[in-house]
Amino acid sequence: MNHFGYRNGVLHCEDVSLEAIARELGTPAYVYSDATLTRHYQVLAEAFTGRDVLIAYAVKANSNIGVLATLGALGAGADTVSGGEMLRAMEAGIPANRIVFSGVAKTEDEMRLGLERGIYQFNVESMPELHRLSRIAQEMGKRAPIAFRVNPHVEAGGHAHISTGTPETKFGIAWHEADAFYDEASRLPNIDPVGVAVHIGSQIMRVEPLREAWEKVVSLARRLRDRGFSISRVDFGGGLGVPYKDGEDPDSPMLYARQAREVLGNLDVRLMLEPGRLITGNAGVLISRVEYIKERDGRTFVILDAGMNDLMRPALYNAHHDVLPVRTPALGAERRAVDLVGPICESTDRFAKDRPMPPLKEGDLVAFMTAGAYGATLSSQYNSRPLVAEALVRGDACVVVRRRPTFEEMIALERAPDWIVSG
Repeated sequence: MNHFGYRNGVLHCEDVSLEAIARELGTPAYVYSDATLTRHYQVLAEAFTGRDVLIAYAVKANSNIGVLATLGALGAGADTVSGGEMLRAMEAGIPANRIVFSGVAKTEDEMRLGLERGIYQFNVESMPELHRLSRIAQEMGKRAPIAFRVNPHVEAGGHAHISTGTPETKFGIAWHEADAFYDEASRLPNIDPVGVAVHIGSQIMRVEPLREAWEKVVSLARRLRDRGFSISRVDFGGGLGVPYKDGEDPDSPMLYARQAREVLGNLDVRLMLEPGRLITGNAGVLISRVEYIKERDGRTFVILDAGMNDLMRPALYNAHHDVLPVRTPALGAERRAVDLVGPICESTDRFAKDRPMPPLKEGDLVAFMTAGAYGATLSSQYNSRPLVAEALVRGDACVVVRRRPTFEEMIALERAPDWIVSG
């Protein structure tokens, strides 16, 4: 469910028209719905009523401060993969004791930041990382609560580039080496092995592969407890997908929760979840304007002012996004197949090929739907294009959370070498 729909012929986010937002922010612009974010978080939280659970939202999906603040106020924690994401989550009001730090390349400075702020857990992914964390924690006089991210050798995910649970990926420790890793952690100073974690991928439409991974993790947690380890947390990761087009019907959060409860059984641990796309995916859209209609070689190119630097998923994953005109087309308007493309000097800057669309003309606005996850967070300034503006809507109120930078702001961090003398 989302809170985007047509009113009086114009697409709205809650009670605000996307035309009005485009006038205020310019285009391209991302727009997020507070009501949708809130509903998605609450549906997942309510599905686990009666269970001790920390929903650590995956900041990488959408790191907008307004989005993080909205979720933090609802009780969400944060799953982070960099020092910047940790600081961003804390700036948004999410306390350190609800923050998990994941990722395969944690730096010394990032470890020190997490230890200094007292984050909830480090999800450790290698033996060198474990030894580094132990050394730094000892130097600082801190104790580091850890879980090992175990790679269960389960293949899943909506695309090969977002499947993380197989042996050839860089993520996690080998399943068959888990006991040895926990033994080493128990011997190292200033390390508290308190949990077991898993994450096998993103945009997973069915619970079955998730359950297969969860069962391995729970069996490991039970075995470690039998051996005397104080395992008090189990992190099931994220992964449950969202529909991007008609016909896609992912399993529901209720089924996800029921299966997770069954796997946990009577194991007395705190359950941790790392949803990202599930919460923010269809809570956002990207507004873009038609710059030109180009006819060539029997093809029609609808050239938009949004590019792959603003929405990378189609170029990166060949991903589908529904694209709707912001104004409803005339009744009976005939659709025709067009290529939706952007202004970037790359052939991959194409959002859709042979997409049936209603008639469009220069100046028309369109909206990329289900763009609230892995949209703005993957954006760049390629071709010296400014980062996209972002707004959050609640009811009839619209707040610009991130404005579009000026060209002067874009180049303020750069300077030409002193040895260059201009002519």
